[in-house]
Amino acid sequence: MSERDADAELVARVQRGDKKAFDLLVLKYQRKIMRLLSRMIRDPSDIEDVAQEAFIKAYRALPQFRGESAFYTWLYRIAVNTARNWMASSGRRPSAPNAIELEDGETFNETDSLSDISTPESVVASREIAQTVNAAIQDLPEELRTAIVLREIEGMSYEDIAQSMDCPIGTVRSRIFRAREAIAARLRPLLDSDPDRRW
Repeated sequence: MSERDADAELVARVQRGDKKAFDLLVLKYQRKIMRLLSRMIRDPSDIEDVAQEAFIKAYRALPQFRGESAFYTWLYRIAVNTARNWMASSGRRPSAPNAIELEDGETFNETDSLSDISTPESVVASREIAQTVNAAIQDLPEELRTAIVLREIEGMSYEDIAQSMDCPIGTVRSRIFRAREAIAARLRPLLDSDPDRRW
């Protein structure tokens, strides 16, 4: 049984009135949603409040969930919209993304060798690269930033990203390509790499 099938089974149980099944979905996705929200909101207690509100909205909306997208894609959309509404109502701006676990991103493999050698220089270099990547992602237009974060940090498929961003898959590929190019341009001076090479 795939993860999507397992989620669909839990969703069906919730729709039949099984509240414990929803508790299992919350347990499964709570940390992932909190991590997602921490890229938009600074204060941990606010993150908890927004996450709780997102799960409440998801629970109330579950009767209308038809399973056309993966449950997490649907939940992700609710969490992002809840965070945006919370920021708008409290007059706040999104925070910079937290430190990105570079090893999670398939495109940042060149930095792996830096973190293997724990010399003071390599630690500083790794930190500088992470800060550069964070800054580059933060400076991207919102649609590019969302696409690259979903792909590289959340590990979502192109299909799920297309559904969550409500755009064709070709647009997702283009946005991710443009985001990677922008990040690569910022990293090149640090990595001292050939300008004709992407990474």
